[in-house]
Amino acid sequence: MDPVIYDYGWGITCIDTMYVQPGRAACYLIVQDNRAAFIDTGTAHTVPYLLEVLKSKRIPPEAVEFVIPTHVHLDHAGGAGVLMEKLPNATLVIHPNGARHLIDPTKLVMGATEVYGAENFMRHFGEIRAVNKQRVFTAEDQTTIKLASRTLTFIDTPGHARHHFCVYDETSKGFFTGDTFGLSYKELDNKNGAFIMPTTTPVQFDPDAWQSSLDRLLEFCPQNMYLTHFGRVTEISRLAKELRQDINRYAEIAKLHAREDGRGSKILASLTEYLHQRLKDCDFTQDIDVTTEFLRDDLNLNTAGLEVWLDRLDKQSRQKVNE
Repeated sequence: MDPVIYDYGWGITCIDTMYVQPGRAACYLIVQDNRAAFIDTGTAHTVPYLLEVLKSKRIPPEAVEFVIPTHVHLDHAGGAGVLMEKLPNATLVIHPNGARHLIDPTKLVMGATEVYGAENFMRHFGEIRAVNKQRVFTAEDQTTIKLASRTLTFIDTPGHARHHFCVYDETSKGFFTGDTFGLSYKELDNKNGAFIMPTTTPVQFDPDAWQSSLDRLLEFCPQNMYLTHFGRVTEISRLAKELRQDINRYAEIAKLHAREDGRGSKILASLTEYLHQRLKDCDFTQDIDVTTEFLRDDLNLNTAGLEVWLDRLDKQSRQKVNE
């Protein structure tokens, strides 16, 4: 299969990673003055597509200077080790809290295998290979690097995960947002434009930190947001407002059911009901039940992440009582 790509100008190419199905996850190639960088990698299964895109653009693998996963969740970074083996001059740039997981991915693989099962893990992600420690650079908050004449700035953005940064590209006035600016599948676009929703996958959802991270992104007055799920969005002000409302509502839903029997199924039902209302409010014209099934995996993962968050809140509360 040939790679599916979208060229956005400014030397930015969005590449469909073909994770689960087309249009669900992307990574980005940035080219500046014959030098290149990848932001997010997809899975090991994605790497042949990335190499094919380089070939089609006549960029030798030796010209790729950076591989930059926004965080270490495997749909974003699972292919990092395999990709680095193909790019002899590349440095892997990663959040300080995530570096150890790509240098030694054992715990990452164990955790994901527990969630997906061994067979599904291999089908979704393939082989996870370690990255040589000598080729890893950790980018602290507000670190800048140069890709030829182009400046990339790293902003620490917890909320979805504590090992997450976003990358500001001064040239396009845009952020590569990983999961911090939510997900916006093109199938959900409607008469109002793009549709956005949070992704609260396990295990580090933190609504207050997420709101602060959005504050920081918006301080840059970005004109473009390059989402991993999926592609570029430009209606920044409206989407940020809706994303903030959803983050708060997700937390409220979780707390509403925190002490109930069958907590997970009730959270899932309430998230689904809320999604239906959001779609109706924007006059979504597609079949909502079909769309709900399309989003089933996301809703299940969001529920699981909210449950982990509730357990963490409960543990923190008990610790305070015992102090």
